[in-house]
Amino acid sequence: MLNYLDKLKNTDSGNFFLMAGPCAIEGEDIAMRIAEKIITITDKLQIPYIFKGSYRKANRSKGSSFTGIGDEKALRILERIGREFGVPTVTDIHESAEAAMAAAYVDVLQIPAFLCRQTDLLIAAAETGKVVNVKKGQFLSAGSMKFAVEKVKEAGNNKVILTDRGNTFGYQDLIVDYRGLPEMQSFGVPVVMDCTHSLQQPNQSSGVTGGKPELISTIAKAAIAVGADGLFIETHPDPANAKSDGANMLHLDLLEETLTKLIRIRQAIL
Repeated sequence: MLNYLDKLKNTDSGNFFLMAGPCAIEGEDIAMRIAEKIITITDKLQIPYIFKGSYRKANRSKGSSFTGIGDEKALRILERIGREFGVPTVTDIHESAEAAMAAAYVDVLQIPAFLCRQTDLLIAAAETGKVVNVKKGQFLSAGSMKFAVEKVKEAGNNKVILTDRGNTFGYQDLIVDYRGLPEMQSFGVPVVMDCTHSLQQPNQSSGVTGGKPELISTIAKAAIAVGADGLFIETHPDPANAKSDGANMLHLDLLEETLTKLIRIRQAIL
């Protein structure tokens, strides 16, 4: 993903960029269908697009929760999507040893929020030469993310993105402080708002994370209004039966309408 800053900007439309896809890679057919639908929408709306899908979910409340279909199988699906549709792809990594493995298949390595302070993990991701998207921990201030940026850059990689996903608010909820977006932009990197994970309701007694997907457009509108460079939205054609994070994903059928409204806001503030 050379000249990554240029590729994340549409100089004709002035639009934000989008990271979107299912929470986890559940299988090849559904991943390809989701990718094709999103690409049809983003091409129509002139929105630069990065396909998102986790090849494995390492952070689960219950040991019996879905974690993946197999690392190599899922990574090859991500590789196929990138190759056949000509779009960059992003996936999470969880341990330093995974960086080089995942980098062989995708364009962007994502550091999960809970792991954003893990120095060895950040350095390993940076050393692959891929774009590194670091999610801000729910437990951190926006200002503290400058140290994550420094770790990646000091490892010789200037291709960094920061993503906000809300702050811990009590035991079972999150809240978004929109002051953090411009503060993180002051570090000289693109800043993304994760519109779905910021609506999670973690630590439920059932062991399954809840969410408020009806507020996804609200979070997204506010993020665009304060100048976010990009949006992160997990989406699925059947969230109720998704194998991971269905409680806070946007229904795929609602994506085009949502993005169209966001473009109007973007145009109004340019």
